[in-house]
Amino acid sequence: MIRVSEQRFEEMVNDALDKVPDEFVARMRNLVIQVEDFRDGHPETLGLFVGVPLPERTHHHTGFLPDAIFIYREALQRACNTEEELAHEVEVTVFHELGHYFGLEEHELHHLGWG
Repeated sequence: MIRVSEQRFEEMVNDALDKVPDEFVARMRNLVIQVEDFRDGHPETLGLFVGVPLPERTHHHTGFLPDAIFIYREALQRACNTEEELAHEVEVTVFHELGHYFGLEEHELHHLGWG
């Protein structure tokens, strides 16, 4: 297990988001990314997308609360042994959950290395 400050962890999340290609960033709307310690009832979950994936939306999809991506700090820290490993797992988790936002399924994410 590795521990980093909340500020350092958020820097890791921001570093991962900085690697998202511009053509994907341009399509990200009404989306929040939150860091929390754990997912209630599922302490092993590293990240979670809550919302409607882009491909499933219709032109009537307006007036909804933002979609959300949750990145679980304590769960990720428990899964890693070094700061470098943690930074990598944060990046994989951010890309994994963004993949769900863009409509990718689990098997597709694993094939891309974002398992």
